[in-house]
Amino acid sequence: MTTVAARTPRGAWFPKGPQFAYLPVSLFGSVMGLTGLSAAWQLAARRFGAPVLVADAIGWIALAVFLALALAYGLKAVTAWPAVVAEFRHPIAGNLFGTMLISLLLLPLVIARFSLVLAQGLWILATAGMVLFAVVIVSRWMSSRQQLMHATPAWIVPVVGLLDIPLAAPSLNLPQTGTLTLFSLSVGLFFAVPLFTLVFTRLLFEEPLAPALRPTLMILVAPFVVGFSSYAATLGRIDAFAEALFLVGLFVFVILIGLLRDLPRCCPFRVSWWAVSFPVAATAVAALRYADYVQTGLADGMALLLLAFATGLIGALTVRTAAGIVRGELQALSG
Repeated sequence: MTTVAARTPRGAWFPKGPQFAYLPVSLFGSVMGLTGLSAAWQLAARRFGAPVLVADAIGWIALAVFLALALAYGLKAVTAWPAVVAEFRHPIAGNLFGTMLISLLLLPLVIARFSLVLAQGLWILATAGMVLFAVVIVSRWMSSRQQLMHATPAWIVPVVGLLDIPLAAPSLNLPQTGTLTLFSLSVGLFFAVPLFTLVFTRLLFEEPLAPALRPTLMILVAPFVVGFSSYAATLGRIDAFAEALFLVGLFVFVILIGLLRDLPRCCPFRVSWWAVSFPVAATAVAALRYADYVQTGLADGMALLLLAFATGLIGALTVRTAAGIVRGELQALSG
């Protein structure tokens, strides 16, 4: 009797030709945005009694999106490896490989309540990967001459992304992580200053960002609002320095919202729009933490407004992206 394996040509099960060669690694930013929004709703549940089910539902969506993207990008790596190498070597896109690692750093916020061991394993793996990635990218920057025109907000991701390491640490019950989280906080904040200055200088004196890169402007708010949350998670308190970080972040956020308000009219939708999702969600998280600290009606109102804005924005991005996938437009939207 001839078996199915015998009748099947060797390798016939494997997809032929490049698969998902067009898929940008930056799309993992959608996982960051969804996970950040889930964390914001968790804080809203504690502060205002919002339904925990909302946070859980968004968190599971984030996990499902990560698994789908990991599978798709894994196929890209196997079937179109030169495209992955070219993306990593690109002076702008290469920095966005950090979005994959930051997604793994944030997912334990969702998973910890259901599987602490899995959350701990993911966090340890992602922490090691994030530190190594930061070392590789900074070494690359310092080993050859860089072009100022390449200094876009994406440059903030590799090193300032270390600020995401402490966020889930308090919920993981891992001993002796204090030095590691303090290291991440210190390095992230230290490099945030020159990188923000460099990108700000590029925006002032070079040509405007290409339309596809305009959404990445919102990344500029991340060093301050994520720095605020990371500081609170690392030291277990909010003091004057942390409050200053949040207030500067709020100032930058207002400016960037003004600059990006015409984005839907001037630029066709692309998956690069997801770059705005995590900074907006992180701002809502920071506002909720700040409201819990100052205990005023004004802070509560601001936190609820930012939570509503983040929820509406990320919901709209999710619906638009899902519609594009259903219509077979993912390759066009990734351009």
